[in-house]
Amino acid sequence: MTGHRWLRTPDGTAPRISYGADYNPDQWPREVWDEDVRLMKEAGVDVVSIAIFSWARIQPAEGVWDFAWLDEIIDLLHANGIGVDLATATASPPPWLTMKHPEILPVTADGVTLTQGGRQHWRPTSPVFRAYALEMVEKLAERYAEHPAIVAWHVSNELGCHNAYDYSDDAARAFRLWLAERYGTIEALNHAWGTAFWSQRYGSFEEILPPRTAATFPNPTQQRDFIRFSSDALKDHLIAEREILNRLTPGVPVTTNFMVMGETRHADYADWAGEIDFVSNDHYVTEGRDELSFSAAVTSGFARRRPWYLMEHSTSAVNWQPINRPKRPGELIRDSLTHVAHGADAVCYFQWRQSAAGAEKFHSSMVPHGGADTRVFRDVVELGRILRSLGEVVGSDRAQSDVAILFDWDSWRGAELDSHPSEKLRYQREALDWWTALLDAGVRADVVPAGDALDGYRVVIAPVLYSVPAALRAQLEGYVAGGGNLVTTYFSGVVDENDHAWLGGYPGALRELLGVRVEEYRPLWDGETEPLSNGTSGSLWSEPVDVVDPAVEVLATYTSGDLAGGAAITRRPVGSGSAAYVSTRLGAEGIAAVLPALLAGVESELPEPLRGRVELAVRGDVRFLINRTDDEIALDGIEGSYLYGGAQLPARGVAIVA
Repeated sequence: MTGHRWLRTPDGTAPRISYGADYNPDQWPREVWDEDVRLMKEAGVDVVSIAIFSWARIQPAEGVWDFAWLDEIIDLLHANGIGVDLATATASPPPWLTMKHPEILPVTADGVTLTQGGRQHWRPTSPVFRAYALEMVEKLAERYAEHPAIVAWHVSNELGCHNAYDYSDDAARAFRLWLAERYGTIEALNHAWGTAFWSQRYGSFEEILPPRTAATFPNPTQQRDFIRFSSDALKDHLIAEREILNRLTPGVPVTTNFMVMGETRHADYADWAGEIDFVSNDHYVTEGRDELSFSAAVTSGFARRRPWYLMEHSTSAVNWQPINRPKRPGELIRDSLTHVAHGADAVCYFQWRQSAAGAEKFHSSMVPHGGADTRVFRDVVELGRILRSLGEVVGSDRAQSDVAILFDWDSWRGAELDSHPSEKLRYQREALDWWTALLDAGVRADVVPAGDALDGYRVVIAPVLYSVPAALRAQLEGYVAGGGNLVTTYFSGVVDENDHAWLGGYPGALRELLGVRVEEYRPLWDGETEPLSNGTSGSLWSEPVDVVDPAVEVLATYTSGDLAGGAAITRRPVGSGSAAYVSTRLGAEGIAAVLPALLAGVESELPEPLRGRVELAVRGDVRFLINRTDDEIALDGIEGSYLYGGAQLPARGVAIVA
């Protein structure tokens, strides 16, 4: 990616926060299309994504192409001032293709071949699938290269959502090539993988397989490399489609929709972000609204705080959770504006009109089964009005904060491998606890991908930083030496990029920087807690921490059992900076008790009565004040001009102030 590019804007049209949805006109009779366009204009929709799952309609048989319906809907949308984010339609191959070429179907670690009938039933490394998919991309790009309705290209859809890990023979061949490029020689691979253990030494790359189901734990570095390879294989498919689009339609920006949400971790989106013209994300609420704002901040981090595209979220209930509750009044608008607050310059939903058939017919949409005379559609229309009024926000970067949470995809995936001290550890959960604690304190924060520059951050929090290559260790040491304040936690600094333990005691690579040493980990049983001297308790994990640098300050100790009197939370001053260590899981409430001692003087920008009750996010000079509660809040002490809302912030409401 040579630089940030955004949706093509028609001549004479002022840039705006775009608004729309996935649109599936091929699910509906032609007469419905006119009503759709009328309602889109009523709601203020200016962009829709189409043809995402239309391969079988566009190419009903090999060598047979049907573009007539697609021509008609694109022309209709364009005539009504609605831009098209045109998908490459390669997300799910049609039945005729999988029947003719079953070798494109993915294979599980147990050797089971997955069949057609769902979606995304293809191998990322299948040369047969790649040939058919790229033919589709070329046909679409050639046909619509000059069409003025096309504002962006939408590569595939949620790449890897259901086919991230394929263990087929195609994958095995591609994995070997990837490993040969990564390591160069089989001797280097044997060293990196530690194959002296369990007689796993390889004589050639041809002997290597994906980590298929084995008699016991697979080699951990093999697992980590297969995870990395699988992300790269999907990225390679993204690049292959992108290259055709760039060649045939160089003036149209290209994106693909990430899935930064909850526990989704199959793809290294920090790495992928450099391959597209602007970042897009799909987000669905899984763990409450703090996770929503956290994921939006993570997405902003991948976008390097430039504007990004919210490609999918829900107006109300989804259909894929065990129990699917609708959103409460106010949440549709609040959730959408929270994404805008963290950098979204497009707000889109899955989907425009709620399906009458299929697996997602109970998934909410902008036009529900009940039609336009519904609370959901009235809220949709109101949100469109709000978005059109936010011209001051359009194109602005998310303002840098004083505090950053370092988010490391490699540590996330490595920390949760098998054969570790505890299988209960959840990397994303720990990071979210710190985010929630900062919100509770009223402190604004960024989420920064590991390896990005840390300039300008007074405090960097790196939870469960399991993997610390030498370069990252040097960066963190330099950050602290330059006056920065680092906070890290249990199970950090443990291994290098090859999953080899840093020797000499934990926390390994960070041991000298932190001034502490741990001989062995002491994970806790389910329900077990360790009381601390500051009145909080730790759960999940504990460590017998030895202070080895006399300059280290002990901020809290363990108070019972074998660890009684031992350090639990420490801080080592380093010039004008510091390095702090939290050796147990505190949860958001426990973090709140120690946070003032770790923030190095960083204070909330909010008046005292609003802290914890209101989330603050800033884009350019515009502040977003988001009510985290079900109570009405008076925004006393907030000065400025209200672009939306007022000084009385309703339950689950948002105020936008310039």
